[in-house]
Amino acid sequence: MERKLGVNATKRMALIKNQASALLWYGKIETTEARAKEVASYVAKIITLAVNNYTDTVETEVVLKDEKGKETKKTLVKDGVKKLNARRKIMTMVNDLQEVKGFKESKAEFKKRTSAIKYPLIEKIFDEYAPKYAARKEEKGQGGGYTRIYKLDLRKGDAAQKAIIELVD
Repeated sequence: MERKLGVNATKRMALIKNQASALLWYGKIETTEARAKEVASYVAKIITLAVNNYTDTVETEVVLKDEKGKETKKTLVKDGVKKLNARRKIMTMVNDLQEVKGFKESKAEFKKRTSAIKYPLIEKIFDEYAPKYAARKEEKGQGGGYTRIYKLDLRKGDAAQKAIIELVD
């Protein structure tokens, strides 16, 4: 049963999408218990999709010619059909958050670090979370269980049950 969360369907989906994006980016967020439960199931679908398809890659050999006519071979690694489809589905399910420049980091260093990454959150899901949770799946013999919810005290004002939701290590 889907919780209504006190808002209409479009606002509810936007809220869940925003909170899921924040959870995947930061690893931990504080919200109400009802929202945390909705976000947990939403994030589980995203991570499962990534875990099932992150290994689908295609390697191709390309011959490049420089201005002098010298040929060099280069191996390109691209996403396979299943991984590309999963990547596109996940892009519709989350809001892509952008990297933030570090406190002591110069603008040039920041541009160098982030120049090759077009969608940082999607890359984080496929490069960090998918291998980690796939190894966990092999080790424990089960998928799922990617999030943990801790109940906190009641919120002042409306007495809603607060909770912290975090990704399991």
